[in-house]
Amino acid sequence: MKIKCLSLCSFLLYATITYSQPGPNVQFQKYARECDSMLHKLYEKRDVKTYQNLLNEFLSKYKSLSAEDQKAFAGTPRDAWYNLSCAYSLIDNKPLALETLEKAIQAGYYDYPHIQSDADMNNIRNEQKFKALVDPLRSISDYLYILQHAAVYNVNDNRQLPLFTYQNSNNTNLAALRKTFNLDSIAGTGNEVSKIINLMHWMHNLVPHDGNHGNPDIKNAMSMIAVCKRENRGLNCRGLAMALNECYLALGFKSRFVTCLPKDSLGIDNDCHVINAVYSTTAKKWLWIDPTNDAYVMNEKGELLSIEEVRERLIQDKPLIVNPDANWNHRESETKENYLNYYMAKNLYMLQCNVNSEYDTETFVKGKTVTTITLLPLDYFKQNPDRTERLNEQNGTTFIHYNTNNPALFWKTP
Repeated sequence: MKIKCLSLCSFLLYATITYSQPGPNVQFQKYARECDSMLHKLYEKRDVKTYQNLLNEFLSKYKSLSAEDQKAFAGTPRDAWYNLSCAYSLIDNKPLALETLEKAIQAGYYDYPHIQSDADMNNIRNEQKFKALVDPLRSISDYLYILQHAAVYNVNDNRQLPLFTYQNSNNTNLAALRKTFNLDSIAGTGNEVSKIINLMHWMHNLVPHDGNHGNPDIKNAMSMIAVCKRENRGLNCRGLAMALNECYLALGFKSRFVTCLPKDSLGIDNDCHVINAVYSTTAKKWLWIDPTNDAYVMNEKGELLSIEEVRERLIQDKPLIVNPDANWNHRESETKENYLNYYMAKNLYMLQCNVNSEYDTETFVKGKTVTTITLLPLDYFKQNPDRTERLNEQNGTTFIHYNTNNPALFWKTP
């Protein structure tokens, strides 16, 4: 049975494509939810005949939608075909189980790890056609496998890159932020690492994560926090990381927000995750800090790790420990298996940072220039061009982007 999960965020990828989500067709959305609920009940009853009739009815209406709406609701037929395959497998109708599994894959069902672990598929798992259908999906959706085969960088890549900069805490806006939220008190009087973690806890508790909506137009910590309080709303992972980044800068920490991206060779994954990298002068490394999940990551000795170290340990299958109080909106605990082995293994394929870490980084206005750098493994299918530049005619902002294969340049000590 397919377990549905919500994406953590939507994102803007300067290097290649801007993804946007269409507005929902409210009437069809209601119908799709009703069908999904009824199909689930029919799956549980193993009533494949009624299930197939209802699915045919749904598909007839689905095919009459606009191309944009079909894309928005593509998950329903995809999952419906898969669940029907499960039902056929459970009643040991192998030919129809395989036929509907093929239709599910044709409709976009690519979840290789789930198919391989789904007990519903046990009756057809050893069939030759099953293996022929499922094996090619591994290079698309077995995220740890993909990451482990994308380990290679080029430390000799000497393409010219701009230097990363970090705004001084004396900046007027950062000083005001520090005073308004009494950040010194929030950080506490402990050591450097405890201050970094305390600020993460504070942001996580102050603003909930909302991955289904965009962030306010004015994207600085002061404004976004005010909007969230006034409108009783949250921020997506990018907004949370941007706001926390400014708080770190306000206290004199060198910090970035890092967009962690999937390989997405089919161009269908609109999800990524954005976290913070905060430089610790005592540990002499960038620390993994995730305000969305209130998470940091440690090795077997309890030492905090960087994004670079976590990625390498996932590739080499070395021990990784997520802090025990890591959670999503105080509703769900984060486990190492789900958070790192699955979700972040997907999103650690390539990494992207703004060159200038500063207040109001992504409030896009006329005359502004935003520069980013992406760290790519050598097997990525779009290595070029080395540099791109474009003007967004709607907001007047110029976007400049660089690619590199050299992690030493990307993670340069501040």
